[in-house]
Amino acid sequence: HVAISLVPALLGAVYFFGIRALYLTALSVAVCVLTEYLWQKLTKKQVTAGDFSAVVTGMLLAFNMPATAPGWVVVLTSIFSILVVKQMFGGIGQNFVNPALTARIVMMVSFPTSMSTWNKPFYYLQSSSDALTTASPLAQNAAGEAVPSYIDLFLGLRAGCLGETCVCALLLGGVYLVARRVIKPVIPLCFIGTVFVFTWILGEDPVFKILSGGLMLGAIFMATDYTTSPLSTKGRIVFGIGCGIITVLIRVFGALPEGVSFSIILMNILVPHIENLTRPKPFGEEGKRRGKAKS
Repeated sequence: HVAISLVPALLGAVYFFGIRALYLTALSVAVCVLTEYLWQKLTKKQVTAGDFSAVVTGMLLAFNMPATAPGWVVVLTSIFSILVVKQMFGGIGQNFVNPALTARIVMMVSFPTSMSTWNKPFYYLQSSSDALTTASPLAQNAAGEAVPSYIDLFLGLRAGCLGETCVCALLLGGVYLVARRVIKPVIPLCFIGTVFVFTWILGEDPVFKILSGGLMLGAIFMATDYTTSPLSTKGRIVFGIGCGIITVLIRVFGALPEGVSFSIILMNILVPHIENLTRPKPFGEEGKRRGKAKS
């Protein structure tokens, strides 16, 4: 279901950035599945490469890449996400941080130029000479430059990673996941709502901020990962709000224009503590304690 929900964003990426978007996605998925299969074969573990978790990781990895990303960067990122972040911690359900986001951050630090070179959507191109690189909307806003309109941001007519630009497609996928009860809307709503409110309090344009960058992609598809997010409703609320606050702080006061990836990873690390603080007490526990105290 998650893979199906990502199809609209994939179609949008192919429409705006060309067939290369499909090539990078297929490459990422293939390397992720193959890496998981080979590792489990070599370590003589049960082969779970067909459970689609590696497919989803591969799709999300590609969606976090610019259309200009070299193939070898995609290969390295895919291997790192599956081998180091997922399998070396015990496989599916054992990793404590999101594999796709962790690998993306490592590659951003290791190959900043390859991971931050954006090109214009094909919609804007008038001739081959116009196929130039450009800054992302958040970077343009930080530099005081003109930024795309709300409708352009919503439809995906702007620079950015392959899967983050078309907000309309991402929302369509999110509605599908909620309708199929694959995810609950608590984390996305708290995440996006917190970014909106705190951005407004700090005097920034809240609508622009929630439509720009990877907020929708991160809030709907990565912050909701079962393994790396809280189980309780209270925990999910705290998690979503925490992601939103960290994102705003990085965007407004940090050196980087984007903060979604870092915010989710930081909150992933805090999930065990959030679970402990928000774990509901078993029914009747207080009464038992009082009874023991009287006896």
